[in-house]
This record gives sequence, C-alpha cells and structure tokens, in this order.
Amino acid sequence: MKQDATRNPAYTVDCEDFVHVVEFNPFESGDSGNLIAYGGNNYVVIGICTFQEEEADVEGIQYKTLRTLHHGVRVDGIAWSPETRLDSLPPVIKFCTSASDLKIRLFTSDLQNKNEYKVLEGHSDFINSLVFDPKEGQEIASVSDDHTCRIWNLEGRQTAHFVLHSPGMSVCWHPEENFKLMVAEKSGTIRFYDLVTHQAILSLESEQIPLMSAHWCLKNTFKVGAVAGNDWLIWDISRSSYPQETRPVHMDRACLFRWSTISESLFATTGYPGKITSQFQIHHLGHPQPILEGSVAIGSGLSWHRTLPLCAIGGDRKLSLWVTEV
Repeated sequence: MKQDATRNPAYTVDCEDFVHVVEFNPFESGDSGNLIAYGGNNYVVIGICTFQEEEADVEGIQYKTLRTLHHGVRVDGIAWSPETRLDSLPPVIKFCTSASDLKIRLFTSDLQNKNEYKVLEGHSDFINSLVFDPKEGQEIASVSDDHTCRIWNLEGRQTAHFVLHSPGMSVCWHPEENFKLMVAEKSGTIRFYDLVTHQAILSLESEQIPLMSAHWCLKNTFKVGAVAGNDWLIWDISRSSYPQETRPVHMDRACLFRWSTISESLFATTGYPGKITSQFQIHHLGHPQPILEGSVAIGSGLSWHRTLPLCAIGGDRKLSLWVTEV
C-alpha cells in the first residue's frame, strides 16, 4: 500500500458547468455499468461509467451521459432511490435533490419521454443532507440548518419530524434495520432514532466542534465516522459514546467524511474549499498517514463507487476520480 501518495486523479470526466455534488448509485441497478449523478448550477446529469478495474476490455474509463435534467436552481445534494433499475422495461431512474431554494425535488425518469419531478416543501433553511430508505425506497429523510430532521413519503407528505438542538449536518439510514436513523448535529452530537417510537435510542459525542459531516459504516454498523474542526473521528458504538480514534487531518477545517462501501477500514475526507484548491485524502485505519492525498480545483461533493475502491469529487467543469488499494 502506498504511503503519503500525493497523486493526480486516475480519471477525469469533463462537465459543462461547475459540479456542486456527485453521487454514485449505492444500489445494484441490474446493469454492469455504474450509475452516477452530478449536479451543477441548474441541472442534474445522470451518467453511466465502467472502469478498467472491473471490465478487462475497457481502457481507463468509459463514460456516457444518459440524461441531463433541467433543475432551475443550484443542486446542493443528491440521493439515489433503491427503486432505480436499468434492467426493467422501460428503465426506472429515481433520485431526489436538495437545492438552494430550500426544496427537495423527487425525480423519476425512464431516460426517454417521462421526466417528472415532485416538490417537497417544509424546510425553512439550507438542507445539508438527504437519503432514501435503503430497503423499500418509500421514504426520504432530510436534515437542515433549521434544526430539524424530517421524514417524507413519496407523495411529499411529512411522516415524522424531529427537533434538533443545532443544525442537522448528516443523515444516514441503517442498511438492514429500516426503523433506525442516524442524525449528526453541528454541535457535535450524533443521535440514533427509532422511527417506530420516534424516540432517540442512543447518542455519541464528538469532543470537537463544529461537526460538519458524519457517516454510518455500511460494512460494520457499529462504526460511525465524522469530521469536526480539523479532525476525523471514529466511534465504535458497541464500546463508548466517545470516539475510539481521532486524528488531525485538514489544516483549513475538514468538510466531508465518507466510508468506503467495500471496506470498514477505508474512508475519505475533504477539507474546506480554499481559494484555489480543496484537499482530499483517503485513509486506512491500519495506517498512521493518509494512503492517498490529492487536490481538486475548488472541489465539492464526495462519493465512493459501489464495488471498487474508487472515489469521485466534483469541481470546476469536471469530475475527478481517484483509485486506491483496499
């Protein structure tokens, strides 16, 4: 495994506009390619990509845009629905976005003539994170600077509403147990809610603030990671409500934390966009230093590929993709 590897991205994809957010589809969609969505100032692009790491006859990256959807306002967040299928007739593309006008849009497309969206309104401040329930895809959870976490059904009705003590920064659904939701607050508290009783069942405390991003490890749901202040923090919720491991990581304050989808030891962090570049790092829990470092011209967004140790970040008219070892 390479130590202190400062590298250029393995692949780049040219885009027409600034990319604010990028998300690989985390669900199996019935096609060998991998769906990816990215959002700009007034559009969302749905693409499909295949990499040489998974297909021997592909040289580097094979990328194709499937659909560009007009959004009308800056895209701040994207969440894929598990109902997305490429192997159905017609195909089903389903995802939701959060936007700078404080609204959530639920998009459905068949990649041909049907391109619809429904608006979900209720938040009164910036929406920081949103996610579909991963089992059925029948509900969406969102958190906001308005100190709330809201659960919505696909008709746009709110089915639950949790009042938070500070801005909600991240929300994650348990991959198997549909009634468990994790909400991370800027004040440094991460709470787990039972969606049956609508009660908080467990909380974790960060010793650093502000907490900017947290993520539930899908390979081991006892593990939670976050970035707060300049540090990354890892909890083992079976052991303690305080972090097991903490390490300073970004000089200019840390911004995003994402676990790899294929390893419980691999995660990525980004620093706050500086005047010219954003710092990006991949970490392995067995190694004292980042195993990969890169920088992106004003990067934003961070997403791991579903089956490869590969990370995507948006930026100025391009997507940057880094590959590491597990």
